[in-house]
Amino acid sequence: MSTSKTAETAVSLFHETAYGRIYQGDSLGLFRDEIKPGAVDLIMTSPPFGLVRKKDYGNADAHEYLDWFRPFAAAFHNALKPQGSLVIDIGGAWIPGQPTRSLYHYELLIMLCREFGFHLAQEFFWWNPARLPTPAEWVTVRRIRVKDAINCIWWLSPTPWPKASNRRVLQPYSESMKALLEKGYTPKLRPSGHDISDCFGTDNGAAIPPNLIALAHTESNSAYIRYCRDKGITPHPARFPTEIPEYFIRMLTEVGDLVVDPFSGSCATGEAAERTRRAWICCDRVENYLKGALGRFQRGKPDRYPSAKPEKANSDDSYRIFKPGLYWNGVEDVEPLPPDGGARRATKAKGAKQLAATTSVAEPNPAQMALLETCSPTPKGRKAKGK
Repeated sequence: MSTSKTAETAVSLFHETAYGRIYQGDSLGLFRDEIKPGAVDLIMTSPPFGLVRKKDYGNADAHEYLDWFRPFAAAFHNALKPQGSLVIDIGGAWIPGQPTRSLYHYELLIMLCREFGFHLAQEFFWWNPARLPTPAEWVTVRRIRVKDAINCIWWLSPTPWPKASNRRVLQPYSESMKALLEKGYTPKLRPSGHDISDCFGTDNGAAIPPNLIALAHTESNSAYIRYCRDKGITPHPARFPTEIPEYFIRMLTEVGDLVVDPFSGSCATGEAAERTRRAWICCDRVENYLKGALGRFQRGKPDRYPSAKPEKANSDDSYRIFKPGLYWNGVEDVEPLPPDGGARRATKAKGAKQLAATTSVAEPNPAQMALLETCSPTPKGRKAKGK
């Protein structure tokens, strides 16, 4: 077992496979002592999110997040090859007590580009159809926001020209595109002004994907979950599906390239890299997460954890999303908008008790209340102020 030199950020080798290694400890020590500058082709990671409501997997407060991330940003830039990539899966956060969003993940992106010289190659969005309708207070109780079902994925690089090929991640043609290819396409000028040539009707065998990744996260019977269950280990609470890192590993690296996940958790990135024959390194501080991660690397041994069948929720039907308007076309609005913007909870019915508060909600300040008074209709039988 190798141990790094500085005790405060020491890392130790936890596990080794045919293609990769798992280290326990602070990933700053990993980059300092185990990874040479300019050696990494892809850093693929999902760092602890700057959630305002802290959870149990080590989140920094949103306002501290950028300061916390700066040393890692410098280490990442130093470790990447000139045409390497940094891919960060990061979730958003809500400001406590009010239905507005934190900007921390956008500020992180701007910081990485302006302070550390990264280029934003492209932004991706992971849509999880199975995500619960949270925060419940704003989505299901007051009904003033919609379900938050998207994670941002920032793809960055030290250069505007990172090595990449979308031919590695093609998708099947849609039924409409198959019909167009079968019937043929007549070149014409689109209403948008784009001149579509006859090349549009060429059958290339598959379609170029959009920057929206539709993937339901419903893992319940994978080899990893079964291993954790049998060993009495609590699974990592914020892991991403292995399809996420595999997508970028395939698009941005070659067989034998080095992939690193400095906040590896359950080592989903390592599993994807192992499967695609990339060299890989994963690192995490929490020993229990790494003990569970061993369940991802049991194949080829006399084990009881073969690959599970594909999740039913990830069938084609789970990604069907309806265009806006199917419920509202030709139909009157069923209820008025709350004049106070939802600042007060509505009652169930006349005379009913107001719903008990389930979260700490900030009360409107005097200026906001004055604005609400001007927006609220004057009740019958009462004169408006000043009249």
